[in-house]
Amino acid sequence: MKCILLLSLLCSAASAQNHARVLAEFNEFLKIPNVAADPEGLKENAAWIRAALERRGVQTQLLEVPGAPAAVYGQIGVQNAIGTVLFYAHYDGQPVNPALWKGSGPFEPSYRGGNPADPEARIYARSASDDKGVIMAMLAALDTLRAGNGAPTVNIKFLFEGEEEAGSASLGRILQKYTPLVMADFWIICDGPVHQTRQQQVYFGARGVTGFQLKVYGPKRELHSGHYGNWAPNPAMMLARLLGSMKDDEGRVTIPGFYADIDPLTDTEVAAMKAEPPIDEALMRELWIARTENSPRRLMEVLNQPSFNIRGIASGAVGEESRNVVPSEASVSVDVRLVKGNDPQAMLEEVKAHIRDQGYFVVEGREPTEFERLQWPKIAAFYATEGGYRAVRTSMDLPQSRAVIAALESKGKPVVKMPTLGGSVPLAIIEDVLHIPLIGVPIANHDNNQHSHNENLRLQNLWDGIDTMRALFMMPVY
Repeated sequence: MKCILLLSLLCSAASAQNHARVLAEFNEFLKIPNVAADPEGLKENAAWIRAALERRGVQTQLLEVPGAPAAVYGQIGVQNAIGTVLFYAHYDGQPVNPALWKGSGPFEPSYRGGNPADPEARIYARSASDDKGVIMAMLAALDTLRAGNGAPTVNIKFLFEGEEEAGSASLGRILQKYTPLVMADFWIICDGPVHQTRQQQVYFGARGVTGFQLKVYGPKRELHSGHYGNWAPNPAMMLARLLGSMKDDEGRVTIPGFYADIDPLTDTEVAAMKAEPPIDEALMRELWIARTENSPRRLMEVLNQPSFNIRGIASGAVGEESRNVVPSEASVSVDVRLVKGNDPQAMLEEVKAHIRDQGYFVVEGREPTEFERLQWPKIAAFYATEGGYRAVRTSMDLPQSRAVIAALESKGKPVVKMPTLGGSVPLAIIEDVLHIPLIGVPIANHDNNQHSHNENLRLQNLWDGIDTMRALFMMPVY
């Protein structure tokens, strides 16, 4: 009994030492700024990743094209490998406003909710979850293999992109230039969160995305609301009515053609959706919402439909800055998430057609002229903010898909299988060049404040993520 207790204590101490080493390296990584506005910071991130891979015996190379951050490539050859798998993540992060971060800045990693030895503690920093956390998990998983805890069964390749948060504008050029390097039997996309129940999830597709900015106009300048209210057209009210015409009270988009051209789910995909653990009621309590859109359909179901989301509205001022004026203009920013079958440009054309049907004269990519504003009672400027990319969905019945599921289930825990991830990752860009299966395996906690201030990663998700990556490196035959 004493020997068993001593062995347990020794294993616990070794585990704590390993965790401390992982966190020390992770902190170093998180301190490097990684926003698009800081290209030198992106270079430093790429150099850090490359050095970390090379310390672990990985052959590396920077994949470069003009005008873009370098992608970091790595490869490990395995004798008698059953195949080749590439693991993708990105090292760039969303913009930051340090004033909104509590307790510490975006590039000053800090622990909250416990000390670093507490698995429920969280580390706060930009990209802690999206995507530096999973990069760290891959590095630590390589360490476990090098320490003799198993051996890889596949040739392993890595690609860490530096432009994903800016729409992966150069990823296609990188893949075309370096196709032989990045080709594999399939890619594993390591972006996104695990299931809201904290169970590991695997996704076989992701929604595409496009978006636009829209501006409507009232008087040339702001006017005194007492002298001119109820006479001068109010653009804020006009925009509210226009947006209200695009979605009904139940959350269904009313733009003609919006739900056309959707590829139906297969029987396997429908069965996977039905097997998902129930989460909607718990999420509603967590988020303090008494109703959901498109009820009674569950979240998993509506993620397989296109969505129309208002990112923000601006007109005049509110709060202490409020003024008694008729605003001169009102604007809105919208993202449109796409499912398989939707074409990004066609979706934007449908939106513009609907705006015209509401009586608006639409100008594109510019401000209207004085002549146009005097000629048309209702006028709108439409700016497509990104070309976007379409949705992609890999069959869950492929041998590669079944091998990934088997590798994840080998850990002895349930796995949630999602036909489509709600967020958008650049699967279409990859598929257009390589024409191979793409399967997503994320590790981050669902409540990680991704893209917002106080982004965080739950430490147990990091430890579980290391086991997940190790299991994938040791994938069964496919």
